Amino acid sequence: MHPDFEAGQFQGSAIGIPYLIVGAQQPLVSINFTAFGSESDPGPMPVPVTAPIESFPNPGTGDRHVLVLDNSNCFLYELYSSYVNGTTWNAASAAIWDLLSNEQRPYTWTSADAAGLPIFPGLARLDEVAAGKISHALRFTLQNSRAAFVLPASHWAANSSNSNAAPMGMRMRLKPSFDVSGYSTANQVILNALKKYGMIMADDGSNMFLTGAPDDRWDNNDLQALGQVKTSDFEVLQMTPLYTQSNLPNGAARQITSFTASANSISVGTQVTLSWLVNGASYVIVSPDVGAVRSTSITFAPAQSTNYTLYATNAFGRTTATVSITVH
Repeated sequence: MHPDFEAGQFQGSAIGIPYLIVGAQQPLVSINFTAFGSESDPGPMPVPVTAPIESFPNPGTGDRHVLVLDNSNCFLYELYSSYVNGTTWNAASAAIWDLLSNEQRPYTWTSADAAGLPIFPGLARLDEVAAGKISHALRFTLQNSRAAFVLPASHWAANSSNSNAAPMGMRMRLKPSFDVSGYSTANQVILNALKKYGMIMADDGSNMFLTGAPDDRWDNNDLQALGQVKTSDFEVLQMTPLYTQSNLPNGAARQITSFTASANSISVGTQVTLSWLVNGASYVIVSPDVGAVRSTSITFAPAQSTNYTLYATNAFGRTTATVSITVH
C-alpha cells in the first residue's frame, strides 16, 4: 500500500487531492463541458476560479480534480479535468452530490471519478486523523479494472478483459488479525479505519495507492511506514450483485409533473418565480443562473431573456423540462 498524499510538494506539485470549503455567499459560475457533458450535472456551481486544482500549483495534464464543499447548503461539487476559462470553468465532467441524501449516480454514468463515486468522502484527511477517528471507507486505485461495478459504484472504465481484474467499487478490508500496535498513533487511525470500513476501488491508477488530501501537517516519514502493509493483508468483501452490461438494473427516471414561471415576459429588474413538481426528488438543478436547490420553487430577477431547464436525476436516468422567460 502507498499513501498518495503528503505534506509539501514533489517536483513542484502538492501530492493528494485538495478540497475547498465555501459558504452560502460564494457566487455561482458556469461550467463548460469538454467531454462527458451528457453524464454530468450542469452548472452553475459555487466553484471559485481560485479553487485548488489537483497537483497545484503546477497541475499539468493529470486528472486535475477540483472539489468544493458548500457547507451552508450541504452540497458537494466535483470536477474532473478542470481548467479555468476566464470567470468560468472548462471541465470534462462534473457531479453534484446532495449530502443530505443517499442517492447514487445513474447506472453507467461517470462522475468526476471513474467509478461514478464522490471523491471527497473517500479522502484520508489530517483533521480526522488528528481527532483520532476516520468513520468512513477510503478511496484507492488499482492498475487494472474490468467492465463491471459493484455498488456503491455506478460506472466502469475498463482497461482489462481479465475476469480476475477488479470491478469498480470493489471494497477491500484490512484483516482483523493485522497487528497495528507497531505503528504511530496517526497511522493506527488510518489502519483501524481500513479494518472497520475498508477502502473502495474508485479509479484506474497505480496499484494500492490510498488517496488523501494534501496537508502540510502530515509527517511524510511516518506515512511511509504504511508501505509495510501488503495487498495480502486485506480481504475482499463479497461482491453481490456484480453488475455488467448484461444485468444492469431497470427502473423509471424521475417524473416532472410541472415546471412553470409566474410570468413568461417581464421587464428588466422584475422578479419571477419558477415552480416545479417532481416525484420523489430530494433536489433538482435549474440551469442556468440557479443551480442545485431542494425547494419546489425559486424567485429571482433574470438579467436577460433565457431558456431555463429543470434537471431531475435518479439511479435510472435524467428527466428535463424547459420554460422560457423574455426580459424587455
